[in-house]
Amino acid sequence: MTPLDYLYVAIGVVVLLAAVLAGLVRGRAPKKPEPRGARTRAPEPAAGTEAPPEVSVEEPTAEPSVEALLEPGPTVEKPEAAASRLVRLRQRLARSQGALGRGLLALLSRDRLDEDTWESIEDTLIGADLGVGPSTELVEKLRTRLRVEGGGSHDPRTVLREELLALIDPSMDRRLGVTGAVGQPGIVLVVGVNGTGKTTTVGKLGRLLVAEDKTVVMGAADTFRAAATEQLTTWGERVGVDVVSGPEGGDPASVAFDSVKEGIAREADVVLVDTAGRLQNKAGLMDELGKVKRVIEKQAPVTEVLLVLDATTGQNGMVQARVFGEVVDVTGIALTKLDGTAKGGIVVAVQRELGVPVKLVGLGEGPDDLAPFDPQAFADALLGE
Repeated sequence: MTPLDYLYVAIGVVVLLAAVLAGLVRGRAPKKPEPRGARTRAPEPAAGTEAPPEVSVEEPTAEPSVEALLEPGPTVEKPEAAASRLVRLRQRLARSQGALGRGLLALLSRDRLDEDTWESIEDTLIGADLGVGPSTELVEKLRTRLRVEGGGSHDPRTVLREELLALIDPSMDRRLGVTGAVGQPGIVLVVGVNGTGKTTTVGKLGRLLVAEDKTVVMGAADTFRAAATEQLTTWGERVGVDVVSGPEGGDPASVAFDSVKEGIAREADVVLVDTAGRLQNKAGLMDELGKVKRVIEKQAPVTEVLLVLDATTGQNGMVQARVFGEVVDVTGIALTKLDGTAKGGIVVAVQRELGVPVKLVGLGEGPDDLAPFDPQAFADALLGE
């Protein structure tokens, strides 16, 4: 072998060693990590075969926190009992109605009760929405008693209180008809013109009944006023009362029927049915309310028809009372906003007009500002006592 051959062999060995070393270095190089959550690519399929579906690696869904799991639901309120309402409402009545009594007492306490004084007394009573007939009647009774008893043990305040109380008529049955026949709930149909606080009165009456430990279902049968259903539902949620409703513009009688059906199924004590209060024409109102009542009584008799009147509307409220009295058999009256006027005589006037008692009065915007009407407390409030 020549020296040139040895040279070629040495060069070949060097090249071979270099190639081996390069391969070892490439095999030890660290792989670059894939980013978290990246899609894993499947190997290329062989020619003529179907590609397998791609698989993605998803981030795990976060578990709800302990605080979220333990978060309390909506709180159900405990309404105020009727007894404590009467104390508070009597104070409010005295503030708003006391001016009437004080004005009358100032006139009756004059040294000389002449004809001008008696005319002023009658004008004061008429101005308080007592009505012409009841005002004339009260003046005549006061004149007779004070003429006979003026020098006796009865002072003008005592005489006025007794005659006012007699005019309010404490003998009238003011119990709400909320008791049905055996196995049936009491059915209260609430009627009145929109704007008098009718739907609000239904909600407040529901609270009053819940405070008496009665189970209640409310029916939103005023389907013609968009906000009525939402308003009643809010009232119900606050005290845990179920509200039955239907589509906007739907048949009120259908909602009333479903409400009573639900009340019977749940063995509720009372079903309160709110109704539409439109007065475009008496015939339309009569047809609508008549249908609602007939449909309800296919399941259970209506035990109370409650007419809601706004005490601030005065003689306009009397017109409404007459219309509803002709349309439906009203059994009781709820007077709202009685604290917003000094015209408490509306209590007497509306009772005389319809021959039915005032059973509930609303004083203020609070959720528990509705209470049973108490003639004794009202007479005292008129005199500012």
